Amino acid sequence: MAGQWLLSDVMHVPGGGLGFLVAGGVVMWLGRSSKPRFMSPTSVDGWLERCNTVLDQFESFEADQHANERRRESLRAVVERSGPQRMALVTVEPSSAPDSLLLQEGLSGATSFQLSFCRPLVCTDGQRQWPDALQNHDGILFSLSNPVMAAELLWLEQVPSTQPTWLLVHPSQNESDDTTIANIATVLPERWRDRVVPIGDSGALRASLAPLRRSLSQGLPDARQRLLEALHRDWQAELERLRRSRFQQLQQRTQWIVAGSVLVSPIPSLDLLAVAVANGLMLKEMGDIWGADVKSDVLREAASLLARAALAQGVVEWTSQTLLGLAKLEAGSWLAAGVMQSLSAAYLTRVVGRSMADWLAVNAGVSELDLASLKREAPLLIARAAEEERLDWSGFLQQSRQWALKTTS
Repeated sequence: MAGQWLLSDVMHVPGGGLGFLVAGGVVMWLGRSSKPRFMSPTSVDGWLERCNTVLDQFESFEADQHANERRRESLRAVVERSGPQRMALVTVEPSSAPDSLLLQEGLSGATSFQLSFCRPLVCTDGQRQWPDALQNHDGILFSLSNPVMAAELLWLEQVPSTQPTWLLVHPSQNESDDTTIANIATVLPERWRDRVVPIGDSGALRASLAPLRRSLSQGLPDARQRLLEALHRDWQAELERLRRSRFQQLQQRTQWIVAGSVLVSPIPSLDLLAVAVANGLMLKEMGDIWGADVKSDVLREAASLLARAALAQGVVEWTSQTLLGLAKLEAGSWLAAGVMQSLSAAYLTRVVGRSMADWLAVNAGVSELDLASLKREAPLLIARAAEEERLDWSGFLQQSRQWALKTTS
């Protein structure tokens, strides 16, 4: 029955309703972007500190100590990385690659490094993913066909932007190096324009590699910083899944606390202050989940900003209208006026909570909430959260029935 209502009534909500809300959210999403305030470290020590912080946060979420110990082992392997710098020769089409021994000889004298020849890059299950073994190299020499194949261009998109990489290409017959570079540059993204190295046949290989030798003689960036950043990024993704799981429990609990407070104290319109305070309590626990050290007055203001943004976008109006539409189909007493008002408050809490969770995730690692940026981004966050919650509307209705029947019985 709820499914039928969703298909029939949602598209005819008075006053614009959901259609207006979703359209507005899409426009804002396309027209604006939420800029993270997380300041990336600029040194190995800075990233090491951030990685250790994430590991400490894992310990408060995860009972599996072996998993965290494996993470610490990965961290130690990066920090203790030693030996000569490592270069890898990679290709999509093996026939385009120079002989690895001749290549190493042609580059000798630039710096002390170890050159390895990796197997041709291939898709796995139809997906292109830069191999972990290549990420552990200090630099990449990517040998291209001439003309460049579409598959090679797609693989170039997978090369980490912070990994030093040069493109090796054989000039066509009777073609100068400058012409080769100019022709290749027309099909390459801007990132690669100054990274093309034309290479001649085996007899002229060392001479053609002279520009690359000069670049390598200046030394390559410390790969540990890039590898630590990659560890931090992967661990944050894992940690976010654990945070969201704990947040969902908090969200479920708080929304019915808010609904209950509205039910016992009926008012003509939604009591924004009461909801803001209740959400402030939720945000305090969310601050603990995301490791944000924030003051209570900042939390209350954050809750009020998001609640006002949600009201301005018609979240409560849409909820009330859709519940009224459902009431036409349902004869149950659980959709009495007071209950409907309470459920609107609960739904507002869900949307505000999810929007704050999204913002905290973007700002992971920031010690203080930036209320000015939150005020700017609140409409976008609310629109995105409202759309996500709308997709789970049937689940919310099922929980609502259970809560309402228990409360009114």
